[in-house]
Amino acid sequence: MTTNELKLGLGANWRPFTLLVIVNAFVGAMVGQERTLLPLIAEADFHLASRSVILSFLVSFGIVKALANLFAGFWSDRLGRKSILVAGWLVGLPVPWLLMSAPSWGWVVFANVLLGVNQGLCWSTTVIMKIDLVGPRRRGLAMGLNEFAGYMAVSVSAFLTGYLATLYGLRPVPFYPGVAFAVLGLTLSLFLVPETRPYAALESGGVGGERRASGPSFTHVLLLTSWKDKTLFAVSQAGLTNNLNDGMVWGLLPLLFAGSGLPLGQVGFLAASYPAVWGMSQLATGALSDRWGRKWMIAAGMWVQSAGIVLFVAGTGFRVWLVGSVLLGLGTAMVYPTLLAAVSDVAHPDWRASAVGVYRLWRDGGYAVGALLSGLLADAFDLRVSVAAVAGLTFLSGFVVAVVMRETISKPYKDREAYHEKLVQPAPSVPG
Repeated sequence: MTTNELKLGLGANWRPFTLLVIVNAFVGAMVGQERTLLPLIAEADFHLASRSVILSFLVSFGIVKALANLFAGFWSDRLGRKSILVAGWLVGLPVPWLLMSAPSWGWVVFANVLLGVNQGLCWSTTVIMKIDLVGPRRRGLAMGLNEFAGYMAVSVSAFLTGYLATLYGLRPVPFYPGVAFAVLGLTLSLFLVPETRPYAALESGGVGGERRASGPSFTHVLLLTSWKDKTLFAVSQAGLTNNLNDGMVWGLLPLLFAGSGLPLGQVGFLAASYPAVWGMSQLATGALSDRWGRKWMIAAGMWVQSAGIVLFVAGTGFRVWLVGSVLLGLGTAMVYPTLLAAVSDVAHPDWRASAVGVYRLWRDGGYAVGALLSGLLADAFDLRVSVAAVAGLTFLSGFVVAVVMRETISKPYKDREAYHEKLVQPAPSVPG
């Protein structure tokens, strides 16, 4: 298909878009295989007592995934999207084998280094490719569909591994499906997924997938997304805090639930219910943010998350914790696709992939920050103090969004060409 034959929009590109949704489901399933079992394996198989040591797998995962996001955005702008997607799957192939046969906890940590690369390259690239295809309209819906597929797969995979563990033990059988997820994801990406960079060029007025020479430098985009643009700063800190609390949920809540006497089946159900609500709700929240706006959807979502986390501390028992999981999933659904859509609203197609990569650097860096913070607090005090602290930080992050962020589906970002031209002007030198 030539550049002149390309069309932007979800309807015009529903076939490649649907294929990317399926691929992203396999990406989510890869991480879902860990969410119920790894903290329990740390205690049962490797006899680890320190919460900080147990959460070391999340520190390695978060740091590596954050950096992989950054490079995924940078290189997909320069080399194309598909090659980065395929590379991510190649790195992810050994992960389930390492998890099922690891002789020491260090091997589990190494598996999560590879998983971080897989998730950073593959998930970032599928996000960027869907944004390319849909064009400037209905980004919230597109991101809702993307995150729905990914996190429903996280939920199904978490539930499946928990169920298999009740029948066959913690290892190796629960990780067998992970082998199929990796092989199918690589096969679809290698043979069926098309390159989407020409669609981004079409939106920006270029041809043949080439970037315009006037785009800002990568350093400029890094500083802009991290700090200089107040809205992108608010989005980045909210993303970091969101995954900070997700890291706590992933690493500590299975220990809290199991330590309170819940059977493994109920622990697995709780671990699956949060991403299930998160995944399903994004079908609505992403599209609603296209109509209602991004800012207050994000702020309110952070506050709903905080309320859900509080229930893990204030209440006890399966039913109360299930309500907390539902609230946490709903709040995350309000936030997750809306943050990505907000970045795409602000960023010009010429540097959008790089901006998405920088945002995801901060967002997934939250896994490492959350693992370190919650692990240290749990060791110094107890699990409930750690969970309460994360609830407070989540509430504060929503307040930052409410105060600092501008609405991105209205001015000043509606005229992105004018904003782009303003950005690419040479930045004044900094004294000293």
